[in-house]
Amino acid sequence: MKNDEVKKDYLRKIKKITKLNESYYDKSIPLISDGEYDILKKEIIFLEKKHDFLDHKDSPLKKVGFKPSKNFKKVDHKVPMLSLSNAFSEEDLINFEKKILNYLNQKKGFNIEYSAEPKIDGISASLIYKNKKFVTGLSRGDGQTGEDITANLKTIKDIPLNIFANDFPEEIDIRGEVFIQNSDFKKLKDKFANPRNAASGSLRQKNSNDTKKIPLKFIAYTFGFEKGMKITNQKDFLKKLSQWGFKTNHLNKIIVGTKNLIENYNQVEKKRSAIDFDIDGIVYKINDFQLQKRLGFVANAPRWAIAHKFSANSGISKILDIDIQIGRTGALTPVAKINSVNIGGVVVSNATLHNEDEINRKDIRIGDIVKVERAGDVIPHIISVDLKKRNKNSQKFLFPTKCPSCGSKTIKEFNLITKKKDAVRRCSSEGFECERVAIEKIKHFVSKEAFNIDGLGKKIVENFWNKNLIRLPQDIFNLDYSKIESMDGWGKQSVANLKYSIETSKNISFERFIYALGIRHIGFENAKLISRSLRSSENFLNLSKSNNFGELLNLDGMGETQINSIKNFFLNKTNQKVLDELMKILLIKNSVETKKNGPLKNKTFMLTGKLMGMSRAEAKSLIEQNSGSIISNVTKNLNYLITGDKPTKRKVDMAKDMNIKILSQGDWLKMLNKPS
Repeated sequence: MKNDEVKKDYLRKIKKITKLNESYYDKSIPLISDGEYDILKKEIIFLEKKHDFLDHKDSPLKKVGFKPSKNFKKVDHKVPMLSLSNAFSEEDLINFEKKILNYLNQKKGFNIEYSAEPKIDGISASLIYKNKKFVTGLSRGDGQTGEDITANLKTIKDIPLNIFANDFPEEIDIRGEVFIQNSDFKKLKDKFANPRNAASGSLRQKNSNDTKKIPLKFIAYTFGFEKGMKITNQKDFLKKLSQWGFKTNHLNKIIVGTKNLIENYNQVEKKRSAIDFDIDGIVYKINDFQLQKRLGFVANAPRWAIAHKFSANSGISKILDIDIQIGRTGALTPVAKINSVNIGGVVVSNATLHNEDEINRKDIRIGDIVKVERAGDVIPHIISVDLKKRNKNSQKFLFPTKCPSCGSKTIKEFNLITKKKDAVRRCSSEGFECERVAIEKIKHFVSKEAFNIDGLGKKIVENFWNKNLIRLPQDIFNLDYSKIESMDGWGKQSVANLKYSIETSKNISFERFIYALGIRHIGFENAKLISRSLRSSENFLNLSKSNNFGELLNLDGMGETQINSIKNFFLNKTNQKVLDELMKILLIKNSVETKKNGPLKNKTFMLTGKLMGMSRAEAKSLIEQNSGSIISNVTKNLNYLITGDKPTKRKVDMAKDMNIKILSQGDWLKMLNKPS
């Protein structure tokens, strides 16, 4: 499938999910089943991950649920109600645990206790208690702001209105799931599509007396904020919930080891049909609250929890063609165009083939009869080929050795980490020399997290490219507005709006400018790291002139791969031209450090050597959380050099020569009032 077809498919899905969210959350009218909705959501997320040029403000990665209904009072959650990352295989669980061990700087033998809790397919709710009394009940809303549905929640018998236990916290936000048992739903199936929609519609009735007529249940499983709770792990918290009068899931277990998680997963999945409420997977949480706190969050999900979804559906189809898509970084992605087939209630017409190695390993060919599965990530993929049904004249699919867009040689780069060639084949042309890459880079340049130019969306970028109005990023700031005004769909006002948006975008932060350049391996987080370290765009440009890229190596999150990518960016003459022209046009604001009032306020730190019991990422996070900052070199601006095991001698000697205070890990932790 070509990029323009991918984009159309993506925008269609975004439009559909926005309509579904509005109908479901704002009008309490479900238009499709919960399963179909989940599939659509995951399709969108998968497309965004596979194609850098896809981005939208209504993406499920940027929104949780829908804006609170006008029918209910809006209330901000003190602690956001975030979503969970998903796992769909044993490999996903192994990788999940591996990331945890790496973050905590622990070896493979370190045992992690998990609380394994069946994931109820219901509606999330937040119950706020003050002085042992239920005072406010909120829906998830968009994750940041919920709807005040207190009156409706009070009709649910499983929710205690008053707590009589002496050890109940002074204030706490109990969170759980509102649902309807399958046996009770039988009486309501003529009114609702499924039990979850029944629960959602009932909770959002304007009249709580109507809600009271519905047999809603509530199971508690976590908390948002708390004041005065003295519990150290999830296992004890769940026990306390029962003692305090809340219902909990009887299938909850404490488990150690991914093998045991899989065994429990299989056992629970077999019991699904016998359970009187819908579950769509198992949630695994780190049992220890202190470890949860250390691990923190990534984007809109916690590092310490993951949802293991139950098995996917599959179908049989025929491969009609194999399209090659080209992304912003030159990656060639093969997609199989297949005969439409209904899988899990959804009509599927294409399936990802991942990369050249995957095609060769499974010997996938045009014309093959294949098994297609909607995997956990939901975008369909080819499981296997039915060789018995293969046409005798079938020919092996040859992955292009030349870029379909520009004709340049396609290559597989050597990965310094794996010591192997990458599975992904890429166009070898650099920067803007390849048309498809150039178009995707410009789309990235104007995207929301980059220059955020309203009115210059992806479709318009393609249109302007076809009209020869744009070839390089600087062309955006020198558009022929008179020519645009004469084009179909444009008028004086729309052109004036576009011009205003472009002029406004000239004033941009340093970190967003770096991100907008679309340097491979440099995402927004790395762009922030670079901007905080270098402070100004002039310093960024001087990296090339002084060949001083090495100073970025000490930044947490920056390695040889990122450094080499930046070097290659600067080596390209077109990129240099783009930078020179942009510097004449833009006002790039220097990076300004935000100061708080933590114990490390106005103090700068540098790390050297291996730390005990924590990774560089966690150490950096601790410093920033406590108002300190990290710098990359031993200079007069450095206050403290923190040394771990086997520190770099040169850095220690330089610090001594400059009378910079050298701290052991224990000394540094004492500054934070933390045990070493």
